[in-house]
Amino acid sequence: MSGLRIAAAQSHSVDGDIAANLARHLLFIEAAAQAKTGLLVFPELSLTGYLPQQLAELAVTPDDPRFADIRAAAACHGMTIVVGAPLASAAGKPHIGVIAFHPGGHTSTYRKHFLYQDEERYAAPGSAISQVIDVRAVPVALAVCYDVRDQRHPHAAVMAGATIYAAGSVVTPGGIEQELATLRHYASLFSMGILFANHARRTGAFDCAGRSSIWLPDGQLLVQAPGQGECLVTGDEDNGAVIAVAT
Repeated sequence: MSGLRIAAAQSHSVDGDIAANLARHLLFIEAAAQAKTGLLVFPELSLTGYLPQQLAELAVTPDDPRFADIRAAAACHGMTIVVGAPLASAAGKPHIGVIAFHPGGHTSTYRKHFLYQDEERYAAPGSAISQVIDVRAVPVALAVCYDVRDQRHPHAAVMAGATIYAAGSVVTPGGIEQELATLRHYASLFSMGILFANHARRTGAFDCAGRSSIWLPDGQLLVQAPGQGECLVTGDEDNGAVIAVAT
């Protein structure tokens, strides 16, 4: 992990209310900045809540003027901020993806490659199986939820040079133990640091389990949220912490 301090925002999203969610994101960003974080990752579709049926009407583009404050915060704090968003597509169905806001003022995107069950009715899969971004000279691979259930995804990430694998997700109490075990296995199998950012509680039709986590490249759990509730889970290769975020 090369000394990079990373953080998972275990945040709650107000379904369909981008303005309210942007305000909540900024509170997490300020808390992450105080913790001297270099990479902050939010859960899947954090800007809108997990609403597959409404992807088309809620879809955004990276240059949306509503993101000016996040873009400015990334530059101000020297932080890469990865938010979950439905991404508009000129070719047809929107994508479930992420927007990464970089300190230099530019953005990059990743589109979920492996879709979950009926998501294909509303979203198109991303064509690239791996997206690696540079965060303070550390190569970080981005993933969205069901991507992690297919081992080809983290394998492609490590083959592309990633040393950290960061996933924003929607995981329920019924699925959380399998998710955690899978990610722990990837950390040791591929010798990558793993970051997992889950929603703090219910989003759309799904009650989420929280328990956002960071694992070291040997599979050792560095830090984990104890359960549901909004918090910042942050750590580097030496130590980790769960920080309450007043929202």
